[in-house]
Amino acid sequence: MRNVVDLNSDIGEGFGNYVLGLDKEVIKHITSVNIACGWHAGDPIIMEDTVMEAVENGVAIGAHPGYPDLLGFGRRNMDISPKEGRAYTIYQLGALNAFAAAHGARIQHIKLHGAFYNTASVNPKLAEEVINGILDVDKDIILLALSGSYIARRAEEKGLRVAQEVFADRAYNSDGTLVSRKLPGAMIHDSELAISRIKKMVLEGKVDTIDGKEISIVADSICVHGDNPEAINFVKGIRDSLINDGIDVKSLNEFI
Repeated sequence: MRNVVDLNSDIGEGFGNYVLGLDKEVIKHITSVNIACGWHAGDPIIMEDTVMEAVENGVAIGAHPGYPDLLGFGRRNMDISPKEGRAYTIYQLGALNAFAAAHGARIQHIKLHGAFYNTASVNPKLAEEVINGILDVDKDIILLALSGSYIARRAEEKGLRVAQEVFADRAYNSDGTLVSRKLPGAMIHDSELAISRIKKMVLEGKVDTIDGKEISIVADSICVHGDNPEAINFVKGIRDSLINDGIDVKSLNEFI
């Protein structure tokens, strides 16, 4: 049984005048934030404002780099080379790191976004160069990666600190990957079901897959979303439920 877990959320994902998510609300209930770095979402003003919001609320800061795909919100696959993947990672990590430094903060972790996240989880060549890029910038940073994925295992082998991530509202395939959002059943909308699944992942290290199997999983951090009022209650419900079961909710730096 684990007795500590992190709660993370992807925020700062608006652009210009377009607002996406209830960042000021969700940040009150989580311990780590993944801030969009301007390619799939976000812009310099939003990035700096989100860093300031995180500092004000005592929430650990993470970079959330994605593919250069604003129209597709970084969820569409792109045919990029490993060299490009490395450069994309360094470029976006560097941008957010500058804003963090300007406000006396440090980057705790990095979590890839969308299609970049999914592809690097299983593609050895892309994963290798993403990891190399992170290590070349900051050897102390934590990689927040899909639990049990190739990139998580390889990053640990190369000496990077790794936090294994699970998802509160996503269904799993039997190989531990996430069910594609394009498929039925990919998203879990029942909050009670989602909370029970999260508790099983944290307390038992198990998750039920979409095809009815039970697989092992490591839950260092739980990804939650706060893009509507119901979602905020859902995030609060997860946190309260974990605490009631004796699980400490802390940022990754405190236990990874």
